[in-house]
Amino acid sequence: MNTKKHNRYKVGAWNNDEIKTWWAQIYVGGDVGLTENVCRELCFPKGLCVTIEDVKYVFAGGTENGVRVGLIQYPPFPESEADLLKKAEMVGIKIAEVNYQWSFTIVTPNNTYFFSRRQK
Repeated sequence: MNTKKHNRYKVGAWNNDEIKTWWAQIYVGGDVGLTENVCRELCFPKGLCVTIEDVKYVFAGGTENGVRVGLIQYPPFPESEADLLKKAEMVGIKIAEVNYQWSFTIVTPNNTYFFSRRQK
């Protein structure tokens, strides 16, 4: 058992908070390292926290490396689903721009949103 004291936080008994689940996963082609740097800038000092996973896209024309970036509803700091979706969109745009991508997708529990700079 770890009995080391932490200077910043008082350690007490475990407790839990609960909130209605909501999440967004942002899918975009590009480099995981560039994406991590962008997310680090977006997270500090604004309080945003994301997960980043390396993914490979396979399609008719070949393959492309990319990322899946996740945001969740975090019980200690609850936000409306609309505000979280706006954050996901902002993160997606920044990641796509840094990776020189034309589009990205956001998947939520209820909807999938496709964002594109291509003219129709």
